[in-house]
Amino acid sequence: MRWDLIIPLITFFPVLLIQITIIPLVSISGVVPDLIIIILVYYSITRGQLYGTALGTFYGILVDLITGSLLGSSMLSKTLAGFTAGYFSGEGKRELNIYTYNFSLIVFLCAMLDTVVFSFFSAFDLQSNLVSLLFEQSLLPALYTGVVSILFIFSPFKRKKV
Repeated sequence: MRWDLIIPLITFFPVLLIQITIIPLVSISGVVPDLIIIILVYYSITRGQLYGTALGTFYGILVDLITGSLLGSSMLSKTLAGFTAGYFSGEGKRELNIYTYNFSLIVFLCAMLDTVVFSFFSAFDLQSNLVSLLFEQSLLPALYTGVVSILFIFSPFKRKKV
């Protein structure tokens, strides 16, 4: 059994539990960061684009099933986010993109893509303004997620070299 492939699947459940229970307590005007995107971007950069795409699909379908959101909306958005984060996975670029502020920028980009796609499929109605929808439900959560991902860079545990 290859533990390096199973660890991301095991870490998903505690992160989702924290996302559902604790993270709403630190919301700012209803805007919450997405911790699942942060770990998805990390694993996509460390293990490659194909793995990030498959992991995003798996994370997304589990989020849809557990939280009860529109089935397939998180799956599509997280798949695209994992695919996009995988572009930043290269032999010489992995350490540069994970252990620097580039990681926060990549998280912001992927979180923006994730929230735009998710908002388009799940929260779009004819009464809402498109600019308001993009700003309130896409840009602000993506920005908050990017800021929270800075803490990941300064985390005290020593990560294994990839």
